[in-house]
Amino acid sequence: DVQHLKDEHVELARMIHGLKIHILIEWDGYARQGNRAQGLFALHPCPILILHQEYLGTTGAQYIDYIITDRITSPEHLEDFNTEKFMYMPNHFFSKGHAMQEEVKDPTYDFEPMQTPYALGTGSPQENRCLSAPNLGPEEVSFVYCNYNKFLKMNPETVLSWIEILRRVPDSILCLLENPSDGIPNLYRFIREAAASSSNGGDDDGDDLVDRVHFLQWQANPFDHQMRNQDFCNVVLDSYPYNGHTTAQDALYGGVPIVTRSDGDDMASRVTTSANTVLGLGQLNAYDGPAQYEDIAIRLGTNPGMFNLIRARLVDTCLMRNPMHPYWDVERYVKNMETLFTMAWEKYLSGKPNEHLYLSANEGKPNQEEMNNGSYADEDRNEL
Repeated sequence: DVQHLKDEHVELARMIHGLKIHILIEWDGYARQGNRAQGLFALHPCPILILHQEYLGTTGAQYIDYIITDRITSPEHLEDFNTEKFMYMPNHFFSKGHAMQEEVKDPTYDFEPMQTPYALGTGSPQENRCLSAPNLGPEEVSFVYCNYNKFLKMNPETVLSWIEILRRVPDSILCLLENPSDGIPNLYRFIREAAASSSNGGDDDGDDLVDRVHFLQWQANPFDHQMRNQDFCNVVLDSYPYNGHTTAQDALYGGVPIVTRSDGDDMASRVTTSANTVLGLGQLNAYDGPAQYEDIAIRLGTNPGMFNLIRARLVDTCLMRNPMHPYWDVERYVKNMETLFTMAWEKYLSGKPNEHLYLSANEGKPNQEEMNNGSYADEDRNEL
């Protein structure tokens, strides 16, 4: 336990060096204001430094050796945007333990009967209607879109897409998280102004749109929040260019498909694209930008047969056991990471410069056949 050294990066570096630790993982990067042992990694207290997960992007630092990623999230042609070399995990780089944790409820194909007052694990998203008052929004909700990211991940272009989707899916609602609640008036004001500017002299539907944007309170228990996904959400409308990351894994294991934009170059904007691809849901990736993003979401909200097929396919992956689906298989994930760490150590011992590390059947760069297997295929891209 080095808690007592959290603000003493020089002493912590000496301790790490004295213990002859081989590999050190940088978890925070510039997240959380970079306030954990600032300066520790710049001292390079051990031979290999690796960036992983919490901060999704390059550090821009010459002293970080590798960043853990995958070939969809960080394709080789974007390597010039990183100072680190890529450490490529197969399938998906983001760790998630949902299928292994007893506290996490498996998704179900059908919904339990609704209860009043609401009880966790009961009712469909249409019935629960984001726990809003019955007189707010449509009398009968047809479809529930959601996004449970902090407001800081929203931008005008994405919210304009959400407005268009609500307009074209009658009686649908958008369920967001009060995070923060102080931002709700600003969001409502933006929606009203956007609606007025796009009315083209016709009816201003700003008030109607505002009535269809509902909010859930923050749930401090992360397991309860994860379980709420199935109860409150039919489809996630992903944020761009900063995707949902942990919230996305929670939604996916709740059996909630995610529509995402796949036209960005930022690592943080490609995480869901990779997830959908590995899960066999590449048709939810909007490679052509906002218009396609809107179109996919609208089709899911107006075609029950298509939506039910997509949702069932996702739930199938969550319930697979013996073998577990690669996306949810923690044991496989750990073994793959251990192998990559060993490869990085062997590269260090060889005295050769760092280079991208690929984990595949032949421990080399994947060939075309491997690129076309289930881990990387996107054959469903045009299915919708």
